[in-house]
Amino acid sequence: MTGWLIFLVIGIPWLGALIVWLAADTRPAAQHVLAVSFSVIAGVISLVLLTFASSQAVLYVSLGPAFGELTFVPDGLAVSLTAISAVIGSLAVLFSVNYMHGEKQLGRYYFLVLFFIGAMNGLVLSGNLLFTFFFWEITALCSYALISFYNDDPKAVAGGVKALIITQVGGIGLLIGTLVAFANTGSLQISYLLSHGASISPNTLSLIAFSFLIAAAAKSAQFPFHTWLPDAMEAPTPVSALIHAATMVNAGVYLLVRFYPAFAPVPGWKIAVMLVGLLSALTAAWMACTSTDLKRTLAYSTVSQLGYMVYAIGVGGVMAAQFHLLSHAIFKALLFLSAGAIIHAIGTRDMLRMGGLGGRMSFVRNGFVIGALALAGLPIFNGFWSKELILEAGFERSPLWAYVLMLIGAGMTAFYTLRMTWLVFFGTERAQLNVHPTGAAMKIPLGILSFSAFTSWLLFGRLNNLLVRTLPFHGLHFESTRDAVQAVLSAPITWLALLTIFLGCGLFWLMRGKAMLIPKHDWLVSSSFGFELFNEWIGRVMQNLSSTMQTTQTGQLNWNIFGVLGALLAVLIALCWSGV
Repeated sequence: MTGWLIFLVIGIPWLGALIVWLAADTRPAAQHVLAVSFSVIAGVISLVLLTFASSQAVLYVSLGPAFGELTFVPDGLAVSLTAISAVIGSLAVLFSVNYMHGEKQLGRYYFLVLFFIGAMNGLVLSGNLLFTFFFWEITALCSYALISFYNDDPKAVAGGVKALIITQVGGIGLLIGTLVAFANTGSLQISYLLSHGASISPNTLSLIAFSFLIAAAAKSAQFPFHTWLPDAMEAPTPVSALIHAATMVNAGVYLLVRFYPAFAPVPGWKIAVMLVGLLSALTAAWMACTSTDLKRTLAYSTVSQLGYMVYAIGVGGVMAAQFHLLSHAIFKALLFLSAGAIIHAIGTRDMLRMGGLGGRMSFVRNGFVIGALALAGLPIFNGFWSKELILEAGFERSPLWAYVLMLIGAGMTAFYTLRMTWLVFFGTERAQLNVHPTGAAMKIPLGILSFSAFTSWLLFGRLNNLLVRTLPFHGLHFESTRDAVQAVLSAPITWLALLTIFLGCGLFWLMRGKAMLIPKHDWLVSSSFGFELFNEWIGRVMQNLSSTMQTTQTGQLNWNIFGVLGALLAVLIALCWSGV
């Protein structure tokens, strides 16, 4: 039964992608219905799969002596992320019915979205490192194609190419780590690496651990690979919600959590993970404080919140990181889809042209405000509980200076969140904007996500039990929702964090309407703390190198075939020499 559910949760979105593609763009109504139907079915299956969670592998497929067996493992980490991907993915697809109404190439859009969801499900469920890499690369390809969906827009194409190139650095890191692990263990099974990591020489294990860290940082847009995610905002907004809340960027956090037991003993690895998270959280929060583009502000917020998760993993708070990933998926999907409704209604992303929209878009305003309160970490909402657990883990297990900086980051989050909400919905109108009504297909996902932002923290005990029961190598301990609530409310540092958050809100309130809220050109923000200049330098170097290498391309088919056959012969000789 479990094997069939795994097969379906990957295969149904892929089958739907093919059918929607074949439906042809001359029948858009049918394409909308088919896409929603297949995505909702996948979402329901993912929820059913939660009840079949197990640490045992299923769906064994032999790949021969060279690659071992392809397996899928429905443990708590995998099935919880599958549910996030499939359920929030289905809400993004439903939202697209109104958002993409009248758009050309609808078949290509839905094909890529559904293929993206299926690939993410396969990535987290795979028990084989080689196939983890396979699905990892499919998600990169889908994100590139969706970011550059509007291929007649140079900014969209540039954003897609940039995302592909930077995330491929992560793909190379994952491939290197996979090959080194295979060479030293003789197995591509993830469980084998987790159980036999101590048998690998320290230097080799360090190489694998830091290669995977590079992979995770690039995939989740963490420092210093953070520059691609804001430029990815040229994608249709439902795609932005999908990338930020359900699929792409969650993969990096997943990778760190998955291999934490094997890499935690590596000298310097946990400190490096902590620093990557800390730098990402602070630099992105700073950029969000000065951005005037609604979607880019949310993108900076995603980088910052992912930084909190990575920081938590670095200090050993694996459960806190996973719980915040769930909370973030909900409130960030709510914020992005609300932003999509705003952009669809008024036709601009510039917050300086907005203002006073709350009275004319009350339903969207309410959803956005709920998401903003969760993002800021105010009590009752899901973001409060998960972020407090991260800060508690940091207070107990990280240096004091790191905890203080993350506390400052919480205040900055409150500042930019209130600033963003105020500029969009409150104050005076700064431009004459025609507001189109919000369709039912947009309101339904916003309503579901708003309710979830209030209530998903009640699932802490179930999520904890799921992870403890099915992750034998992580050393997690049982804790109920009541235990977590008592721990948060009784900790003095909770009130310190709330004070910091209210100080951030108060600072904005004192400065609202002043010139600082309409910043002049900020070099740090426009250059992503100088890394855009580094990207441009790399681009020039690669362009010059490719120009130099053009002399090796003769354009003659015979030489190309000779090169392919020669490379194949070299691989076969290497395999025979190694005894495979």
